[in-house]
Amino acid sequence: MKSVINQRKVARRATLSNIASLGGLMVLLASVVISLFKPEYITYANVLLFVGLGVSMTGIYFANRWVKKPRPETGLDMELKQLSHAHRLYHYPALPSDHVLLTPNGVVVLETVNLASQFTYKDGRWRERFGVGRALRYIVEEHLGDPIQSARGAAEDLERKLGQVVGEDARPPVKAVVVFTHPGAILAVEDPPIPVCRLDKLRKQVQLPGPRLEQAVYDQIAVYLDSKM
Repeated sequence: MKSVINQRKVARRATLSNIASLGGLMVLLASVVISLFKPEYITYANVLLFVGLGVSMTGIYFANRWVKKPRPETGLDMELKQLSHAHRLYHYPALPSDHVLLTPNGVVVLETVNLASQFTYKDGRWRERFGVGRALRYIVEEHLGDPIQSARGAAEDLERKLGQVVGEDARPPVKAVVVFTHPGAILAVEDPPIPVCRLDKLRKQVQLPGPRLEQAVYDQIAVYLDSKM
């Protein structure tokens, strides 16, 4: 398998996350200094306190997404590295999905959840069990939301785009998969409309039945996905 990652996007967002975190802390420090040495400006100090807190927490939130390890692409690469050379895994293309796998039989959109918690899906609804640690980190970590809906929406969007690239008659199948990449994720899932799995079960879920894509169609899709990097 070949892995392609948009390093510029990752580096840019990691840098912005670090700048926001550090900048917010500096503003917080300034508010403390002003309140101590210039009490007549306490109103400004309070404004800086709230601004610094907001900016710092925003930076930490995005640092958890773009800096903190384990990162989703690392786990995906490790789990899928034994796939044949005809598989190409794209990380962070300019598309609604952050991870797209091109296979000999079609395309798989991978919606990743990189959270450590216990997740339940039943009767069309997600639930998360909150431990003390997760509750304390909740405001500065990503939220679960509805990864199934996100995956299906990204897959439908990509399917439309690929139809425009290769023609409607040659449009490849696009499969959506939700994968929980954090080793601390615990799943209890009943009758999901699309595959939902932990990282160690992913290889089975990225298999697409049906005939192989024509080489010309495969090449066109590869060129299109390359252009989004």
